[in-house]
Amino acid sequence: MRKAHWIAFVVMSSYGLLMLGRKFFGDRFYEKRIPGLHLRNAHRVKQAILELNGLFIKVGQMLSILSNFVPEAFQKPLEELQDRIPPRPYDQVRARIVQELGKPPEELLARFDREPLAAASIGQAHRARLPDGTEVVVKVQHADIEQIARIDLEVVRRITRVISWFFDIKGMDHLYTQLRKMIEEELDFGREAQSMQQVAHNLSGQNGLVIPEVHPAFSTSRVLTTTWHEGVKISSLEQLDAWQINRRDLGERILRAYCQMVFVDGFYHADPHPGNILVKPDGTLVLLDFGATGRLSTAMREGIPALIESAVKNDTDGMINACRRMGFIADGREAQIMAEKMITALRNFLQNEVQFEGLNFKDIQVKPFDNSLFQLIQEVGLGGITGAVQVPKEYVLLNRMLTLLLGLCNSLDPKLNPLDVVRPFAQNFVLGKRGDLMNFVRELLQNTVTNTLALPDELRQTLQRARRGQLEMLNPDVRDSARLVYLAVQQVLFAILTVAATAAGWWLGQNGDGSTNLYAYGAAVFFGFLFVRAWREGGRLWRKMG
Repeated sequence: MRKAHWIAFVVMSSYGLLMLGRKFFGDRFYEKRIPGLHLRNAHRVKQAILELNGLFIKVGQMLSILSNFVPEAFQKPLEELQDRIPPRPYDQVRARIVQELGKPPEELLARFDREPLAAASIGQAHRARLPDGTEVVVKVQHADIEQIARIDLEVVRRITRVISWFFDIKGMDHLYTQLRKMIEEELDFGREAQSMQQVAHNLSGQNGLVIPEVHPAFSTSRVLTTTWHEGVKISSLEQLDAWQINRRDLGERILRAYCQMVFVDGFYHADPHPGNILVKPDGTLVLLDFGATGRLSTAMREGIPALIESAVKNDTDGMINACRRMGFIADGREAQIMAEKMITALRNFLQNEVQFEGLNFKDIQVKPFDNSLFQLIQEVGLGGITGAVQVPKEYVLLNRMLTLLLGLCNSLDPKLNPLDVVRPFAQNFVLGKRGDLMNFVRELLQNTVTNTLALPDELRQTLQRARRGQLEMLNPDVRDSARLVYLAVQQVLFAILTVAATAAGWWLGQNGDGSTNLYAYGAAVFFGFLFVRAWREGGRLWRKMG
């Protein structure tokens, strides 16, 4: 706990000092140094996570996929994090199996390898053979993982509260809650077994793809036994080429499977990194590790098409209602501002970046990663820590799955366009019961043309705000000026207290009081943080006032 809090203090202090330097030396000083500081802090965090072990590695891995919430320089070091946990002694594994299944592995199984196949923060996997000769993998949860999870999550909660207070970031409690839910779900092997069985049933019609079979008689909430499958990681490109397996076909098959899971079934495997996808010599795909799964709720499934339809219709109320239905938009003025940004980005995307060569989804041309809609998704994620937008866990998992899946397809075949596979699934998902695309477009055009001819856009938006009771007449100069004076007084007060506490610490140190002076220096750091915070907020308000 001390190490975790110390690293958090070092990282926050480094950013606080750089922001203080920005006040004195200007933006060019800040912009020149911030990339290097991001990189140094990323390596500090990575090294601390590796030393802390436990669930901090799992937290680091999850943060690596939240590209919307951490600086870009943090992503690569955090992506390099693996579960570098030394395996637990066999005696602990044996005791856990006895506790869960009632007998030691040598009595339950025909063979049980003492050396694990892999060890992770939550548990470790051993290869074994059932009495009927079936080759299996037995995943055994660490004996003390519940206590480790409780302590580590408490540390994370405290740190997020400090970060939220120091950097004036709203919504961190919501982010922590979603993170805690994901980790708690991964600790339940019974839930993982049910997920494997459900996905296996849903994908039973997919050719060339298998899900390991669960063996309930040898499984509990802390022990999971599944059928062993021989193969290589899907990232082993040289081996795939040696087996003469068509890599583009692999990419298309894995995309079709995920489209089936997301668009049709609404329940999907959320962790498609290369270690969780095997390829057999005959090209069969094997999905492993269902600890992280996502479910597209009814609200999300109904909200996405409604959001798209409202955006095309230029319907502000419809977009806000759709986003609130999905759990994104919070109450308040900031949420309204974010909704307007969403409208602007979606309108630009639909009007300027989608090329329609015909009224058919196969004729729609889109750049998957270079468009305002993709930037909008990033902005929505970033808004999750500002209080304007609350990011549901299911969106985090969907974002995780999408990021990993697109990277995987690109590594298999850089020329593969995922939209070629996704397009028919997306068409059915968006249209639903509305009928064919022609009728859908006709309805949208009728509504849009009627609104456009009826009122100018800005006047119509003003009337919409008035109808919602959100039309305000403000005099920002008086209110902002008063706030600026208040912050200026805070800056003077905290600067005086910082200097006084520093002087007191120096005087106490000179007079041999080596313990009390540490408290004085600590107070100086505290008042210095408050000074930087007030100065930063004052500068932001000053720039806003022009």
